[in-house]
Parts: sequence; structure tokens; C-alpha cells
Amino acid sequence: MLRHSNLQKQVLALYRQFLRAGREKPGFVPRIRAEFREKASIRHTDIVRIEYLYRRGQRQLQLLKDTNTKQLGTFKTKKDL
Repeated sequence: MLRHSNLQKQVLALYRQFLRAGREKPGFVPRIRAEFREKASIRHTDIVRIEYLYRRGQRQLQLLKDTNTKQLGTFKTKKDL
């Protein structure tokens, strides 16, 4: 069985937290899964980018947990366009 690094464990925990928080809001779970799948292609050696996305994910999770949140925005870079 493969062992995960601490960063991998943190990202997996964040994913689970997103799924739990998204259950109560219609249409969020497919969007959450799609976002994480899209980012799964990031090389595991790109630690700086992973940590940045992890911190950004934590902020977005706090927004999602807010009862007034109805949708989440996304940020596209020129590379994504």
C-alpha cells in the first residue's frame, strides 16, 4: 500500500471537507469533483503550486460553509483560456 505525504493527506482531507460541505448545496458536488480532478494532473513535484492551491481551497471552503453562499466563482489564468 502506498503511503501519502503530509501534503497529500492534507489535500485529501480538504477534498472530503469540500464534499461534506457541498452536500447541502445543490449542484456543488459535481463542481467540486471536477475542480479536484482538473488539478490532479499537477505534477507532485510542483510543491509551491500545490501549497498555493491548498491555501486557496481552504479559503474557498470557508466561503462554501457560509450559509449565504449560493455559488463559487473560479479564477482563470491566461494559460487556462
